[in-house]
Amino acid sequence: MAETHKKILFKYYSTYLEEIVSETMWAEIIDLEKGYFKLDNIPFFGPLIATDDIFRAEYDENEKVFMHKETIENSGNSIVQVLVLEEGFDKEIIREKLKTINCISEVLNDTFFAVEIVRNTDYSLVKSILDEYESLAVIEFAEPCLSDKHRTDLLKN
Repeated sequence: MAETHKKILFKYYSTYLEEIVSETMWAEIIDLEKGYFKLDNIPFFGPLIATDDIFRAEYDENEKVFMHKETIENSGNSIVQVLVLEEGFDKEIIREKLKTINCISEVLNDTFFAVEIVRNTDYSLVKSILDEYESLAVIEFAEPCLSDKHRTDLLKN
């Protein structure tokens, strides 16, 4: 069976953790010779990349894996990080609300998850849900990778 995906290593500074982090994510192979891939994962800690973005990676001899070098083409998708502040709050409540507007998320642990906002979703809907919970001090959220399309959604409202 032909290999369709590779694990790619991303190294970047995380403002959430305030340190350089390494995150390994799956990507679809577009052109292995040129090192072109399409991200097939929701990033947790916020390199400037979103799902379905096309990027270039090179094989790193020290790390023995392909490493992200640069993003070539943005998909228009965005990534938002959510940190639950209120002890005992069930994050699934927010995850379900986001799911109803076509936003899937990946959970890291009890208090942290990352949300994918696909290009055709109106970001102002997402933001109103997150703003509501943030105003109640239930969560904090960050927008490490907002696409131009989603920035425009906010300006329209």
